[in-house]
Amino acid sequence: MARMFNPPHPGEVLREFLPEDMTIEEVARRLGVSRVQLSRVLNGRSAISAEMAIRIGLLTGTTPESWLTGQMKWDLWQVSQKPLPPVEPLPHAA
Repeated sequence: MARMFNPPHPGEVLREFLPEDMTIEEVARRLGVSRVQLSRVLNGRSAISAEMAIRIGLLTGTTPESWLTGQMKWDLWQVSQKPLPPVEPLPHAA
């Protein structure tokens, strides 16, 4: 498996886009989600779904793919820190 670094959770990245004077409630209202749902993402306790990625992309002027890629990298890094599962590889075609 390729060596990866510890990427930030996409919620941490999203925090950097938000104006300091804007409340979580205001951002949640703009996204059309609950304050609790947004708070869970911002605090790294919830993953960014495809739907949330679209909403965040529209809010920030970024692509949904960038948010999903960030989530995938974070998820893969988290799993790579655990022992690999015992998987028997398929035989190679001749």
